Amino acid sequence: MERTLSLIKPDAVSRNLTGAINSRFEQAGLSIAAQKRLLLTKSQAEKFYEVHQERAFYGSLCEYMSSAPIIAQVLCGEDAVSKNRELMGATNPANAEIGTIRRDFGESIEHNAVHGSDSPENAVVEIRFFFSELEIIE
Repeated sequence: MERTLSLIKPDAVSRNLTGAINSRFEQAGLSIAAQKRLLLTKSQAEKFYEVHQERAFYGSLCEYMSSAPIIAQVLCGEDAVSKNRELMGATNPANAEIGTIRRDFGESIEHNAVHGSDSPENAVVEIRFFFSELEIIE
């Protein structure tokens, strides 16, 4: 079993898409082992996305991710990282394949409904940012 972090971003949470998005994960064989709704502070968003601090979009991404509630969750399953990335689709919804979460629910490159870990190693770090081991029930 592999774990990955999934964030349902403010745009999708505000449009009440949490259930529809989670249904996609579950239909693909991923289980939700932990989940919480929270409002990040700007400094928490900056810490989480600090790997992107040199990029032009960093400031607006941190503002956006701290602007309204998100859903943080741990998804578990066989090849969870790659399966989740396939389900999400390309970062830009316009370039994402038909039937992916970002194509179906994303509004723009930044307001693209979801975030997911890009590797098993980063999944460990990202999961630890939001969850303790006591909160994850596989």
